[in-house]
Amino acid sequence: MTVKLILTDIEGTTSSISFVKDVLFPYAAQHLPDYVRSHLQDAQVQQQLAQTAQLAAAEGIDVDATDHEALIALLLQWIAADRKVTPLKALQGLIWEAGYKNRDYAAHMYADATEYLQRWHASGIPLYVYSSGSVQAQKLFFGYSQDGDLLPLFSGHFDTLVGAKREAASYRNILTELQKQHDIQAADVLFLSDIIEELDAAREAGLQTCWLVRDAALPQNPTHTAVSSFADIVL
Repeated sequence: MTVKLILTDIEGTTSSISFVKDVLFPYAAQHLPDYVRSHLQDAQVQQQLAQTAQLAAAEGIDVDATDHEALIALLLQWIAADRKVTPLKALQGLIWEAGYKNRDYAAHMYADATEYLQRWHASGIPLYVYSSGSVQAQKLFFGYSQDGDLLPLFSGHFDTLVGAKREAASYRNILTELQKQHDIQAADVLFLSDIIEELDAAREAGLQTCWLVRDAALPQNPTHTAVSSFADIVL
């Protein structure tokens, strides 16, 4: 395949899903109450608490915007329910940043992903990330990976502010942004993911696709090019 630019997912693609599920989310749940209480004067925390109260009111939840303990309890409920709402994601990002900087953990990377991201970057192929995690969370992830600081490998990051990952319009929005910096067409972009519905949406938008099948046998008749490792991707 001829590829001028690579756009990659994170969870299940460059990195294990279990790191986010079994390390990051429990860490945020454990530390959120104390973090919020000890940062009540922080403008970022104040902003996210205010947005939490606004979102709660819009959903018919009766919570006082000045009742920090009630807001903390609601945020913990949202973590348990895996709600992907902006104030929660922002607070999780702040908590994860503290955890990374304290060296409480390092982001997992598949060895083949690190190796080939480095190879592709060295060969001059621009690399971008598109993940449901916030751009801030993405930068922390690659900046504090188990393989060191991988952030310089990437030319840019996209999160769900451009749209949901299973909608073709999101990939068209990304392409529009990419074309401001690169002389490319949709077919010049390769999107890597472990989720079929995301790959379907990217292909509908005209991108090339590659399905990372990490923890199962490769399907016999895949609807997208399927590989078990970045090493099997032929550019």
